Amino acid sequence: MFDNQSKIKQLISKFCPKGVIFKELGELLDYEQPGRYIVNSTDYNNSFKTPVLTAGQSFILGYTDEIEGVYYASNKKPVIIFDDFTTSFHWVDFNFKVKSSAMKLLSPKTNLDLNFRFVFYAMKCINYIPTDHARHWISQYSKFKIPFPPVEIQNEIAKILNSFTELEAELEAELEARKSQYKWYRENLFLIKNDVEIKSLGEVGVFIRGNGLQKKDFTESGIGCIHYGQIYTYYGTFTDKTKSFVTPDLAKKLRKVKKGDVIITNTSENLEDVGKAVVWLGEDEIVTGGHATIFKPQQVDGKYFAYYTQTQMFFDEKRKYAKGAKVIDVSATDMSKIKIPVPSLKEQKRVASILDKFDALVNDISIGLPAELKARRQQYEYYRNKLLTFKEYAN
Repeated sequence: MFDNQSKIKQLISKFCPKGVIFKELGELLDYEQPGRYIVNSTDYNNSFKTPVLTAGQSFILGYTDEIEGVYYASNKKPVIIFDDFTTSFHWVDFNFKVKSSAMKLLSPKTNLDLNFRFVFYAMKCINYIPTDHARHWISQYSKFKIPFPPVEIQNEIAKILNSFTELEAELEAELEARKSQYKWYRENLFLIKNDVEIKSLGEVGVFIRGNGLQKKDFTESGIGCIHYGQIYTYYGTFTDKTKSFVTPDLAKKLRKVKKGDVIITNTSENLEDVGKAVVWLGEDEIVTGGHATIFKPQQVDGKYFAYYTQTQMFFDEKRKYAKGAKVIDVSATDMSKIKIPVPSLKEQKRVASILDKFDALVNDISIGLPAELKARRQQYEYYRNKLLTFKEYAN
């Protein structure tokens, strides 16, 4: 690392001792609308070949067998997919289709001597959080300036940062292997045995549909609340703290969640997130809102149920009741019809305890691989910001 930094200092001294010029992203990148690449059907299957992408956090939503309208990307011809509303973006070097038109496909201008990967890393240093629901590439983001040193320096910086991302990718691959192992054990722990009774969820607990609650209702303090969208973007299988709060007056109008209750999402843009569950383990009563259902377990352990919602068996069941195309919904009434194996309470707690350990191994950022990966990412971000800080050349 230090040798590389010395080399960069030498290159700066040689090519741009008085500073580097800064250019707007719009001067460096072309954009394409994604209309022709939008997937026709959201009936995804992991056995299909072509990934369907979103520029948001989910990235790969699923896989399609559609062969028309595929975007052909590769190591030699990569592309950046850019979410026009959230400004999230991803580097893509494989063939794909997209979920919606709410993005731009960014590629390097052909008349410039630039390293596309360098531009990608420089974009990562832009600190911008949209405050309105509008398209941002043309109006705002493309006007942000980044340092644009001679290509020799771009190449060297990209080479260093690539080495960090490769190490990170190795850790991610190992973590994914652990997750696959975790998934295998989870599926097998829920395999139906001859002596285990099968019951509908409506028989083993009570469903209460949420009401109200929008993100604009959040306050800095007050009564804890969980919004349905946070269940598949923020929370894990269980929690005893809430990210958000509402005023006591509003809380009186919302559905109440007690310790041991499970909050389930009813609605999402993809079937994967519908039915995702989080167990509330805090001592204080909290609230939730619309597009969420409170499940009050009576004959099942809350954690046991929440882990079951992550299985293929549950996925296959909820698929039968899913309604909608762009927005998918499984109602509380239909959710109550889904079957679940109900062993003894002692066995349920044993299963949940085993899965707690696996969950910590693959998700707890304070131990093991997740902790190592977090440290590697922090190191990468430190060097990225350091390497991409330049004195601007003044004419």
